[in-house]
Amino acid sequence: MDWDNLPILPDEFFDPSDERELEDGPFEAILLPLRELVVYPQMVTPLYVGRTPSLIALEAASKEEWPLVTVAQIPVAEDFDDDEDTYPTPEQIYRVGTEVTIARSIRLPDGTTSVIAQGYARVRILEFIQTEPYLIALVENVQETSENTPLVEALMRAVLAMFEKVVHLNHSLPEEAYIYAMNVEQPGPLADLVAQMVDLNIEERQELLETLDAVERLQKISAHVARELDVLELEDQIQSRVQQEVDRSQREYFLREQMRAIQRELGESDVFTQEVTQLREQLEQAELPEHVRQRAEEELARLSMMPPMAPEIGIIRNYLDWILTLPWTKATVDNLNLQNAAQVLESRHYGLPKAKERILEYIAVRKLAPEKIRSTILCFVGPPGTGKTSLGRSIAEALGREFVRVSLGGVRDEAEIRGHRRTYIGALPGRIIQTMRRAGTLNPVFMLDEIDKLGQDFRGDPSSALLEVLDPEQNHAFSDHYLEISYDLSQVLFITTANILDTIPPALEDRMEVIEFPGYTEEEKIEIARRFLIPRQLDLNGLETQPPHFTNSTLHLLVQGYTYEAGVRNLEREIGSLCRKAARRLAEEKRPLTTITTRTTERYLGAPRYLHERLEKQDQVGLAMGMAWTPNGGDLLPVEVALIPGKGGLTLTGQMGDVMQESAQAASTYLRSHADIWSIDPEEFDKTDVHVHLPDGAIPKDGPSGGITMATAMISAFTGCPVRHDVAMTGEITLRGRVLPVGGLKEKLLAAHRARVKIVILPKRNEPDLQEIPKNILRTLDLVFAETMEQVFEVALLPAPDDLDDEAQTEQDTDSESVAVE
Repeated sequence: MDWDNLPILPDEFFDPSDERELEDGPFEAILLPLRELVVYPQMVTPLYVGRTPSLIALEAASKEEWPLVTVAQIPVAEDFDDDEDTYPTPEQIYRVGTEVTIARSIRLPDGTTSVIAQGYARVRILEFIQTEPYLIALVENVQETSENTPLVEALMRAVLAMFEKVVHLNHSLPEEAYIYAMNVEQPGPLADLVAQMVDLNIEERQELLETLDAVERLQKISAHVARELDVLELEDQIQSRVQQEVDRSQREYFLREQMRAIQRELGESDVFTQEVTQLREQLEQAELPEHVRQRAEEELARLSMMPPMAPEIGIIRNYLDWILTLPWTKATVDNLNLQNAAQVLESRHYGLPKAKERILEYIAVRKLAPEKIRSTILCFVGPPGTGKTSLGRSIAEALGREFVRVSLGGVRDEAEIRGHRRTYIGALPGRIIQTMRRAGTLNPVFMLDEIDKLGQDFRGDPSSALLEVLDPEQNHAFSDHYLEISYDLSQVLFITTANILDTIPPALEDRMEVIEFPGYTEEEKIEIARRFLIPRQLDLNGLETQPPHFTNSTLHLLVQGYTYEAGVRNLEREIGSLCRKAARRLAEEKRPLTTITTRTTERYLGAPRYLHERLEKQDQVGLAMGMAWTPNGGDLLPVEVALIPGKGGLTLTGQMGDVMQESAQAASTYLRSHADIWSIDPEEFDKTDVHVHLPDGAIPKDGPSGGITMATAMISAFTGCPVRHDVAMTGEITLRGRVLPVGGLKEKLLAAHRARVKIVILPKRNEPDLQEIPKNILRTLDLVFAETMEQVFEVALLPAPDDLDDEAQTEQDTDSESVAVE
């Protein structure tokens, strides 16, 4: 609302009885167009006239004593270019206005004229007589209708009651406005007065001016006043709440200033000042790089200039705490004694020669060229329970460094690695920086556990964030979103662990040196149990004074019958269970267990839970023994083939994966293409369905290494030649009968050794891999290396029973002839 154009309240209002007689019939009058303003009858309104035609019209009306009519301009659309100096045309003004008289006219320095206009009566424009230099129109007075009824009295009282509240809430209205309104006795003038006072747009004001019925006009203004009252009451509520908050803040500020003054008089300082002083002292004492110190001083300066209740105080204080507590220059001195490192690793772990050798190489290079060595990132890959995490602790102990560990399993948010930006509430650095603060040194042994179990979703890819951490070319200036300062990770010895490499992104795997942790052999597990597991469980269960003895047969039974794993975690769990049984007997003052035998083991632990695959006792047709790799170690995998009359179909059962199914199809195609070698009628394939089954159907199986085993079983089924029961094999087959190399050789040979297999057929190209196999295992196996399927069949297949009968009959006939000759 334009408060500059509020009406001037006269000392007294017009009384209808005092009104001069209205003009009868049409009369000519000068028009004064007004922008965003409507003048009501019997109201005194200040006008500011600045347009040249309007100034000429005022001067003409004054000199020639012409009637003057104010009329409002029709608002133009927002997209219409309306210049303030543009004089309206007849089409741009309303047809109902107000006849006014000029009480006073003053010319102002800026060229405009201030006019006090007093409304007289409503008029309607009939036609325009002149448009230049100002508007002259033929107008006529319009009569208002009004009745004094109880309804009108009720409406007037309601409007006055609401108007009183509006005047009370709207501080821009004078208090006298309500008093003047109370003295108006007619509904029409009351409606005009209230309409001039409340905040209405030009269309609403013109509508009230054009409403001639006083009662109807009073009803309309009643609705407008009610709406204005609702808005003012809402504004008052908002203002009250804001004022309360301001008053409380001012009161707290005043009290805090008083408390500071009292503390200064007592020679004390307030808590906030003490914190700032303490942070400044810590910053002066801290050994920080120059760019870090500069950033910390800037933040501390911001903190000291803020009021104690500022919302950013806590954010800046936490940020400074992180900067001051991070290790920027502190580092431990490495123990580069190779003999000591080798002794520590050997005393903590059995086996693992590759991992131990790599750590000793790192120490040696660091001893000879400490300035040239680059950041080392190792990746220990192996089944669960093979000692990956515990070896990391031993490496830290051997080097004399701090050891810290972060588990990455299930991490899906990139901010877990890089941190959140400080704009977020509760923002913190990522796990890398948090763990470095926990380590307290710049060169710890940092283990990133379960790196193969990282996830990703809409919040980002944490494995991509690790690319900078695990890259020696970049991690000297690692950027955390929270710190926004580069942090040096180049002196950290990073060790990651994983169970498999398949789920690790290639770019991340390329940055790490992979060291495989194969599964332990049965002899290695027993030796680990003797050296580490049994003494630890005896100590944990309070059996140091009367320790029971575990026999070798008991340990063999625990390894073979109660555990099925590549590591020793479950083996230690079973040993712990037996130790608890012995501890209970000791606590109950019963006869202690001095020796734990196989019978004792089965009594306390129940029957053996795992039955490893055993060799068949007889040679059979259509049954060949393969070897498989599993996360828990190797195992034997028998392949069964049955022939049934049909249409040449191939049925594969036993939860074979896609790769294994393709191997079975390749074996079948090889058999069909080489049928003439085995004297098999080609039409036999079209009349016979082949069913290939792998037992243990609940366990999924996949991989190409069962190709030669399925081919051998198929050949045996079609030719009737039995497969030797003491032979196991592994290898991938091609359509031309070549035998290709496979993986997991150590685990497979361990399974063959455990099952007492005599002959093992391996691909020729796997022969170099035997260097990783323990010599005692190789001594018990007769290894045959094959390049083609013919070499496999020569070893695995026996002659058919019919061929054996023919040979025996031939020998008998020869003996008879010899006797006759004699």
